[in-house]
Amino acid sequence: MASIETAAPRGATFSEYYGRIVNNIERVIQGKRDVIELVLLCLVSEGHLLLEDVPGVGKTNLAKSLATSIECSFGRVQFTPDLLPSDVVGLTVWNRGENSFDFRPGPVFNNIVLADEINRASPKTQAALLEAMAENQVTVDGVTYPLSGPFMVIATQNPIEHEGTYPLPESQLDRFLMRVSVGYPSPHAELEILDAHGDHDPFAELGRVVTNADVDRLAQATRQVHVAPSLKAYLVDVAQATRRSSHLALGVSPRATLALQRVAKARAAAEGRGYVIPDDVKALAVPVLAHRLIVTPEAQLQGINPSDALGEVLRAVPVPGGH
Repeated sequence: MASIETAAPRGATFSEYYGRIVNNIERVIQGKRDVIELVLLCLVSEGHLLLEDVPGVGKTNLAKSLATSIECSFGRVQFTPDLLPSDVVGLTVWNRGENSFDFRPGPVFNNIVLADEINRASPKTQAALLEAMAENQVTVDGVTYPLSGPFMVIATQNPIEHEGTYPLPESQLDRFLMRVSVGYPSPHAELEILDAHGDHDPFAELGRVVTNADVDRLAQATRQVHVAPSLKAYLVDVAQATRRSSHLALGVSPRATLALQRVAKARAAAEGRGYVIPDDVKALAVPVLAHRLIVTPEAQLQGINPSDALGEVLRAVPVPGGH
């Protein structure tokens, strides 16, 4: 197995490059290092992210800062009820001069795609984007077009305002590797925001700190992290326990178990380890698994949400010793 150091870009360690990107984004998004780290773990795990929070807490700025920190293309789609699938994936048009049909790619043909307020679009338009997320390709008029990597969709939605929205069904939520809430800043961080954003645009000073190829190598390094048999058994035990929980009507799927293993490997690499430990799994279980769970009506009446039920599961499942 190649070491994390040798697999990381240009001889630098994985954690050095990881820290470089996080520090760069933190110049725009103050006081949210934990959230920034989750977003970056999602990127190097080759997954997609759902940012769910109230307006004005920096969801869009976070996505833009990530794209600006990497030498990659960025596309933004403002989801509205009248948005068509072709507005997302592209369409075929008649070229009179060439006497042929030409494909005009949509914004999904970028490396990082911001799907703003995804729950405002119709299910048909949502499905067009989620197909691209699942297959890393788009099919228009019978022709399949591959999407170039790295490819990451960062979708946002407001959990409070439901009027005029089309909530993502469970099968589509399952396509997102993580769901993360940005949350309100602390008083100290909000003062930093006033200083940083008050009289100038911090994006103007934000530069690229890694290339697309660097991100690909980081993703490759993530895949090489070792997961011991006891840790794999622990992942399966957690998944099985969600399916047996009296508070959950729907437990996690095998896809979710694979997702948790992938992100745990990325966290281990970011911390300079070539192996996963139980703390990696426990630290990432809520952002990776909670949005895939459905609590029973009885649990809802008791005020139990998916994160609470998952916390009970993690406390109940024995943690393996060693790694």
